[in-house]
Amino acid sequence: MAEQQHRLRGAALAVAAVVGATALGGSLSGCSDGPADARTGDVDPVRAVRDASAVLSRAGTSKASTSMEMAAGGTRVTIRGEGTYDFRQRVGRLKVVLPRDASGAEEHRPITELLAPGALYMKNRGAGVPADKWVRIDTHTLVDGNLVTGGATDPAAAVELLRGASEVRYVGEAELAGVKVRHYRGVTDIARAAELASPQVRGALAAAAKGFATDAVPFDAYLDEAGRLRKVRHRFSYPSRGRTVAVASTTLLYGFGSPVEVRLPDPRDIYAGRIEA
Repeated sequence: MAEQQHRLRGAALAVAAVVGATALGGSLSGCSDGPADARTGDVDPVRAVRDASAVLSRAGTSKASTSMEMAAGGTRVTIRGEGTYDFRQRVGRLKVVLPRDASGAEEHRPITELLAPGALYMKNRGAGVPADKWVRIDTHTLVDGNLVTGGATDPAAAVELLRGASEVRYVGEAELAGVKVRHYRGVTDIARAAELASPQVRGALAAAAKGFATDAVPFDAYLDEAGRLRKVRHRFSYPSRGRTVAVASTTLLYGFGSPVEVRLPDPRDIYAGRIEA
């Protein structure tokens, strides 16, 4: 079993094998206990950001779009995902599209990902996995807790990560897809977020706290007037092949109340064989 888990971890990391260095811009300042200019009206920036997970749980479900930007060999690439997510059950379904090759041709069919507490299921994984089979990965065994590995940050993990926010300032109002939002910028701590996270997400974030180069994660978060997170962009420092690289992960949430249908694979449909490197 340990050998199989080792193989699965290696297979999952292959999805993010194109990780490379990418520039990070901007500086972060301010804190929650600062003067009045760190606040907007009666809204405490830290409290607003930390409460986003609870607000989304009350909202229930939403559509989600994800993107993960990185640089590889001097070329910036983006992995994109589309789907739906249930913030009460912590389950979702995404179709993840990998970058095209240099000639513009698709190198891989879109990967279907099912997200569930403690697990990531992947279909059309490639690497010797039959097309009709799923790969199952325990997210608490991944060095990044599936914040990076799957090519899309689990929406629940993305918002629960904000529970560890300790430096947040209000940037100002903005408009996102026709919706008025409040823009907050700050830094969150993975280890602190893991301590405060819901039980379904705690194991994955605890693994990430041990695996990332630093616990500090800069972010930009956009909340609507109801306090619902509409967009969050995290900038991770990710260890890969003996060096630290930067990955920017963005999650967009919209269409609240959309139906979410997730049927986890039958054990007979999960691939148990060797996965090619």
